[in-house]
Amino acid sequence: MKTENPNSFNNSIFLKVVTNLTFWVLIAIIVGVLLGHYNPETGVKMKIVGDTFIDIVKVFIAPIIFLTIVLGIAGMGDLKKVGRIGIKSLLYFEVVTTFALAIGVIVAYVIQPGKIDKSGLNIQDASQFTNDPKTEFNWLEFFMANLTLQVLLAAIIFGILLNYYSKREIVVSFLYKCSKIVFKALKFVMYLAPLGAFGGMAYTVGKFGLETLIPLGKLMITVYITMFIFVFAILGSILRYYKIKIWSFIKYMKAELLIVLGTSSSEPALPSLMDKLERIGCSKSVVGLVVPTGYSFNLDGTSIYLSMAIIFLAQLYNVHLTFGEIVTVIGLLMITSKGAAGVTGSGFIVLASTLTAIHKIPLEGLAFLLGVDKFMSEARAITNFIGNGVATIVIAKTEGETIDLENPRALE
Repeated sequence: MKTENPNSFNNSIFLKVVTNLTFWVLIAIIVGVLLGHYNPETGVKMKIVGDTFIDIVKVFIAPIIFLTIVLGIAGMGDLKKVGRIGIKSLLYFEVVTTFALAIGVIVAYVIQPGKIDKSGLNIQDASQFTNDPKTEFNWLEFFMANLTLQVLLAAIIFGILLNYYSKREIVVSFLYKCSKIVFKALKFVMYLAPLGAFGGMAYTVGKFGLETLIPLGKLMITVYITMFIFVFAILGSILRYYKIKIWSFIKYMKAELLIVLGTSSSEPALPSLMDKLERIGCSKSVVGLVVPTGYSFNLDGTSIYLSMAIIFLAQLYNVHLTFGEIVTVIGLLMITSKGAAGVTGSGFIVLASTLTAIHKIPLEGLAFLLGVDKFMSEARAITNFIGNGVATIVIAKTEGETIDLENPRALE
């Protein structure tokens, strides 16, 4: 009888740990905090490391926004074939994700995780990002000064026109290949994330002290609590309307949720999710349309996190956002958060593009946020997964299909 070598098992675990990006981000955070605390002068000099990482990420903003928006709109041409199901799905996605964005903003303002004291971090450099309050806000000037918004508008127009082009499939195929190349390049850039986290932490702690770690902890706790409330209060209420219990759905999907928890991504559980939804009564056509589309258009967890992160950074840098600017942030996130699901670093592209557009919050804050981003990915992935399952059940119910979580049927 062959026995497993304990040393081989231990080596396997060690290899998995040391090749995990999260592990190195954590190590970088610890080293950055220690350097900033014990040698503040050197820690402050590490600002260039964090800034360089952010500058590299910024290069990807325009191409990723353009490609994801164009491909998303071009893909809607296929939804025309399925008629009312596609329309109802998109309507549901937009309503729920907008609601999630709004909840993120509201909770962030109520709990104020980014506030250390009445003055926040009181970073003087933040003043250069703030519009002169004596100057009347001008939407045309705001648009003309922001490349992000210009790319966004160009992508929307191009995507719409592309749907009416006779050789649309050739262009879409080319853009899809370009998208894969860009996202693959971004994936390699994200291997530099530990350096970005190190630079951001060393600079922040070196200049402002260990108390800056307090808001990061508050943000993590706030995000998890908010997503828990969203799942059980909001998504639970939606299912309750159709006489389905959210807890029954979670228990039914417990194996898939463990996969999502372990991988910090909802994509590995996608095939099993579709299979199980069909087993409880959702038709193949509804599942085949709603679930894949939802992975780009129905990111409840990501929406909550992104909106909370923007408000968190505003509080951290003591930047006041007007009501109009908050609405602009939500509007931008409604569009830019679509289409980049499950891609490493896509969340930072969305955050960077939004900060660039509103031009009031220093982009260097992303390096600071990078320190805890990895530790909130599980909450985002689980909420996204549950949200897409709920969306599919809702659309199936509106189509008159019978859903039975207690007696899932066997599929041929």
